[in-house]
Amino acid sequence: MHHLYRTQLLSCSLEEAWRFFVKPENLKVITPAFMGFDIQSVSGPRELHAGQIISYKVKPLLGIPLNWVTEITHVTEPCFFVDEQRWGPFLFWHHKHYLEMLPDGGVQMTDSVHYKVFYGLAGNLLNRWIVKKKLDAIFDHRQKVVGGMFNG
Repeated sequence: MHHLYRTQLLSCSLEEAWRFFVKPENLKVITPAFMGFDIQSVSGPRELHAGQIISYKVKPLLGIPLNWVTEITHVTEPCFFVDEQRWGPFLFWHHKHYLEMLPDGGVQMTDSVHYKVFYGLAGNLLNRWIVKKKLDAIFDHRQKVVGGMFNG
């Protein structure tokens, strides 16, 4: 199992951060173009809720399109939600999103992703050589875009 962990401070209210991050269409805004990210469908109301299924097309390697389906499994408004892969490029994907109001103002946003690529040595090597670098690039891009949006 591999783990990606990121935190970022945002100069906004908890409600502003929540309203942005719970809209599935905003994922495209914060995802780098090289991913070819495109939402195919969102089940139920557009409002984030437990049980919501979101289907995407992504092109993580060599421009080859892959289907990725996630389920929102937990929602505690306005502080926390979890998306888990149901179908896609990972053997396991569990992404926790935390938003916390800070005593001095602003919001601390935290992403904690546990994922598994393949089993054994092949999975560890693939993660070290390709997957971790791609995920770091994706989350670096997100931090840059989100910082520009909320921190001016």
